[in-house]
Amino acid sequence: MLDARSAAFRLLSKIEKDHAYSNLLLAEEPGDGVLSPRDRLLMHRLVKTTLERRRTLDYNIALYLTQPLKKLKPQVLTILRMGACQLFFMDKIPPSASVNESVRLAKQNGCAFASGLVNAVLRKMQQNGLQLPEETDKVAFCSVKYSFPPYICQKFFDYYGEETAEKIMASSLGGSAVTVRKNTLKNDPLHLDCEKTELLDNCYRLKNPGNLAELPDFRNGLFHVQDFASQLCCHILSPQKGETVLDVCAAPGGKSMTLAQLMENEGRLLSCDLYEHKVKLIADTAKRLGITIIEPILRDAADSEKELPMADKILCDVPCSGFGVTGKKPEIKEKTQEEIATLPTLQMQILENSCRFLKKGGRLVYSTCTLLPEENAFLCRKFLEKHPEFKAVKIDEEIKGFRDGETLTVLPFDYDCDGFFIAAFERIE
Repeated sequence: MLDARSAAFRLLSKIEKDHAYSNLLLAEEPGDGVLSPRDRLLMHRLVKTTLERRRTLDYNIALYLTQPLKKLKPQVLTILRMGACQLFFMDKIPPSASVNESVRLAKQNGCAFASGLVNAVLRKMQQNGLQLPEETDKVAFCSVKYSFPPYICQKFFDYYGEETAEKIMASSLGGSAVTVRKNTLKNDPLHLDCEKTELLDNCYRLKNPGNLAELPDFRNGLFHVQDFASQLCCHILSPQKGETVLDVCAAPGGKSMTLAQLMENEGRLLSCDLYEHKVKLIADTAKRLGITIIEPILRDAADSEKELPMADKILCDVPCSGFGVTGKKPEIKEKTQEEIATLPTLQMQILENSCRFLKKGGRLVYSTCTLLPEENAFLCRKFLEKHPEFKAVKIDEEIKGFRDGETLTVLPFDYDCDGFFIAAFERIE
């Protein structure tokens, strides 16, 4: 019978091999009858904590090896990471169980040859405890302590300052809250274990999320899952009843659903995405929530050939590096500089292509779920320099966050939410 550690090992191996997102794989976890609720919880914690602490774990493992980490068989490295994760960050698990279960995993997964190594390395870590570099090199120290690549640590230090940068990185550990929006088109009360968030009406932070898709409230369309910062972005766009609104990069659709509700389901809302299966997801979610004004459209936001109607409001929530959502997708931390280097070019292309469809006096919101300035404030500055027909719109000063000119970066620790960048523009001619 499958156990929690074996299930976690399989998922971590798949994430490593296929560069898959943990949140998607965990959503497809073994169901009832395969893992007990207690084992499913342990599996979740093992997968998430091993991923979010990867650099911390690797630093400690490397201290007791005579060869570089990259020389280890991937399965052996995954087992060592899991064992170290239990020793350092899961104090309810006895150290002996952490070591012995790791040796068992090695023997059961074609790595019996390394069982002695696994045993020896983990016992040395148990004896010596968690190790971190000297703080004399702040970038190297924070890279290991918070498990971010050194280049990201340096970018955060340079832009936000050391104190705020450390708070950002620390907030990525332990996950972030799951937040939902109540469907204001239905009068039924929610039956969720939740608390109302500050600042936003109809926005609730869940206390014990579980599998939301199984809840009657979900099936009956009483809410949809959407992070606080993403909901805030919709309020800053401020669509009105009867307007024409474009959501040019809409999937998975949460923002379109909130925009439609703010419009009281009156007007026209075009929700565009590049992938057919995501367009279908938007349509299915709108149907579940009883929203009728959304028009799901298959469209590449970077392609200037496919025209759209002139709009009163436009949302450009563009593809990005994702360094604001590492609390939910910890594997994002391992993205390389090469992987994200071309994103600002794509983002500018989408922004410039989309702004053509904004009416004079209309508002466009540009947003990302990253915290890197070259994808955010620096890009918006370049956009305004190239497009004098637009001006920046000041965002409410009462909203907490990091300000750069008129732009706002909502930091993860501000509202126990995703890190999220928001800039608003008005067409003036």
